[in-house]
This record gives sequence, C-alpha cells and structure tokens, in this order.
Amino acid sequence: MADADTRPNVLFVLTDQERYDCSAPDGEPVETPTIDRLSGEGVGFERAFTPISICSSARASLLTGQFPHGHGMLNNCHEPDAILADLPDDLPTFSEELVTAGYDLTYTGKWHAGRDQTPADFGFSYLGGSDKHHDDIDEAFREYREERGTPVGEAALEDEIYTGDDPRDGSDGTFVAAKTSVDVEDTRAYFLAERTIDAIEAHADGNRDEPFFHRTDFYGPHHPYVVPEPYASMYDPDGIEPPASYAETYDGKPQVHENYLAYRGVTDFDWELWAEAVAKYWGFVTLIDHQLERILETLEEEGLADETVVIHASDHGDFVGGHRQFNKGPLMYDDTYRIPLQIRWPGVTDGGSTCDTPVHLHDLAATFLDLADISPPDSFDSRSLVPILENDGDLPADTEWADSAFAQYHGDEFGLYSQRMVRTAGYKYVYNGPDIDELYDLETDSAELRNLIDHPAYGDVRREMRERLIDWMEETADPNRVWVTDVLENAS
Repeated sequence: MADADTRPNVLFVLTDQERYDCSAPDGEPVETPTIDRLSGEGVGFERAFTPISICSSARASLLTGQFPHGHGMLNNCHEPDAILADLPDDLPTFSEELVTAGYDLTYTGKWHAGRDQTPADFGFSYLGGSDKHHDDIDEAFREYREERGTPVGEAALEDEIYTGDDPRDGSDGTFVAAKTSVDVEDTRAYFLAERTIDAIEAHADGNRDEPFFHRTDFYGPHHPYVVPEPYASMYDPDGIEPPASYAETYDGKPQVHENYLAYRGVTDFDWELWAEAVAKYWGFVTLIDHQLERILETLEEEGLADETVVIHASDHGDFVGGHRQFNKGPLMYDDTYRIPLQIRWPGVTDGGSTCDTPVHLHDLAATFLDLADISPPDSFDSRSLVPILENDGDLPADTEWADSAFAQYHGDEFGLYSQRMVRTAGYKYVYNGPDIDELYDLETDSAELRNLIDHPAYGDVRREMRERLIDWMEETADPNRVWVTDVLENAS
C-alpha cells in the first residue's frame, strides 16, 4: 500500500490593489481581524514587495516566478497597446508544475494574466468569477444575482465619486467610489467566497490523499470602491486624517508625477473628497476580510485547517490619495510597491512571528513548489520562503539572501516609461530613464517627500544604491542593463 501523501494543501488568497498599511501592525485603523489572525498564527512579512505595480505584469510574475522583463508581459494584457496579450506557451509556471506533481488545482475570481488564455490553460479547474479583465462580469455571477433577485446593473448607488471636472457627475471621468444598495450577499466578494467554500467542500468530499491548491482572486479593493452597508459607513470620513505623503509638492520630482494628477483626473480633489474615497476603500478591505473569515471557518469545519497552508497577499497597492494620486502609475512609492503578505502553516509556524527580510510577490511561485517538494525551474527568479517559515520568520543562519528588493515599471496604458527601483530598509533609489532619478532616506522621510538624488551629503549612498541596482539587473539578465549600467557607472 502506498504511503499517504503528507504534502500540505495550499489555500492562496490574492487581493487586488490592497495597501500594505491596511493590515500592518502600525498601519491605518482598518478592521482586518482575519488577516490579523493569519499573522497571529503564522508569519507576517513586513518587507514584501511586488516586482511591478501593474496588474497583468505582477500576476504573470507570480505565475512564472520571473521579473516582468523575463516573462515579457510588461503592461496590462487587455489594453490595445499590450506588449504581450498572452504568455509564451513554453514558459514554465508553478501551476503546471504542481499539476505534474499530483496536486488538484482550482481557481476562482480575477485572472488578468492573459487576454485569450484562462486559468484552465495553466492547469487550474476554473470555477467562475471572471477570467478576463477586472471590469468583466462572467455569466456565473450574473446567474447568481438573478437567482437572488438582484440582477447586475440594477443596484442603486449613492455618494458617487468620479475623476474629472465634476467629481459628483462622472460623465467624463473614472468611477472611483460609491455606496451600493445591494445586500452583502449580493457582492462579488461574497460570491467568490461562496465559490471558494464550494471548492473546499468538494476537496473535503473527494480524494483526501491527493493534496489540493486553491486560489481565490478577489476583485478588490481595486476601484471602484463600491460597498454596501454596513461597510459603506463603517469609517467616518471626518475622522480620517491625510497621510504624511499628502503634503506632496512634487518639487524636485520627475515631471510625470505631477502630470499624473491631470492624467488620472484628480487635480482638483481636495482632502474632504479623498477622505470619502478612503472610507469606502477601507470598507472594501474589511468586507473582503470578513469573506476570508468565512473561508477559514470552512477549512476548520471540514477538518482541513491543520493540513492546509494559508497565504494572503496582494498583486500591488493603491494610492487612494497618497501623494495626492489615484490608482497607480510611474511612481515607485511604497503606496503601490509594498504589499501585505501573511502565511500560516500549522505545525510549522509558531504564530505571531514577523519577517523583516525583503521578499518579492513572485517568491511565492518557488514557495508553492517547495511546499510540494518540487525544485523550481531554472527560469525562476524567485526564492522559496519555506526556510524562513520553518525558522519562525527569521532568515536561517549562513543563508545568502539579498538585503534589498528590486522592482521595475515599463508603462501602462500611456506608453512605455522605463523605471527600475532598488529598496533597502533605509533607502530607496529609483532610476528614471526619461527624467531625474530619485533617492529617499526612508528613516527620516518615510513618506518619500524629499528627493535627495542631488544632495551632496548622500553621494556615498547614491553610489552604493546604484551599485545594488546594477547587481540586480545583471543577476536577472535585465535587457536594459547594458545601457543603464553604463549610465549609472559614469554618473556622479
């Protein structure tokens, strides 16, 4: 008789544009009891970063274990100017490796890592929610709403906010936030939790000797921040203070930063309006957290909690008024590049541990494979977090690991715009191909307001950070390394 498979199940929950500080221990006053529980029972990563703050690119990195310049999906795949509409067929992915190793893979929710490809093309059984862009609503959710008597599109909206000339009109702007009249049970977040619960129950009723990997991709808290009661009024805008970065003047910054206010249509947003949007955003975060609670309760009820690793992360962050900006763009601030990451592994992580080792979102690709006793493909630029988890959040002694994070940006819907970033615990350096570079002292200026790139007292720091960036570009075979290395080595 064959030995039982003791490899753990994996439940991976990915949110869309969730800020790190919403669930950070010293962050904003947002109610996230379930995420806090994961940190309390596992490891919370304090220095986790996305390799790129663009949905398709980040999700492709997660799937392939590569930085964006490696897999080639440099901007959003749904746009007409997409560099790649779909990933190359011969590119190894963690999901296909898991299938080969005997894992049962299921998936529900947002995809956005291929225009024509779907999760099914990468080994997942897709359970609905939408397999295209985040604005698409699939038939499964439409049927769900029809059955509940609240068809999609018939909800009443209040307190609407739009970008553009008239924030309360929206005729020419982007939909930012609103309160919806539907019940919590009518939201897509609730629906995706239901689909996840169905998947867990199906795994429990199936062959329990075969480990499963389930992925749930929530469509939030990405804008529009549309939430029902009680979440719509859970946070009082009058009690929300502007972040330190709201004092942004753009003095000494690349010109595109200020240009983006007009491009995103938020030039005339004042803090009173932003506070209303932030309140809805926070409500969205709490709504999703409560759905995650329902999912974890199902794991326990089905007797699967002790044998399932639970991971929560986000593809990237969101400005939501930080630096007076909306959404994301060619601005490599922590608002959009620092992400939440919590991992609970019963019997391995003692709980309540924190990790201050810098890690990347796509390190999860190698981590998933390590949990399944699979060696990562040579193409992966990611490293497994398993040794850190097994050491209660600390990097094991004599383990070589970079003390910085590397990230990049190539442009989204407005065309190419080359950026590279390297971040340590104390400093951040941003290489801007078309404009002035950036250097921030994070210990004295955590809001990243003062660009010190030309400050004479930071010459040694500037030189050291540029050397770190060159090393990252060389190590990952960044195609821009020849040009950028030459520029940085000859810069003062």
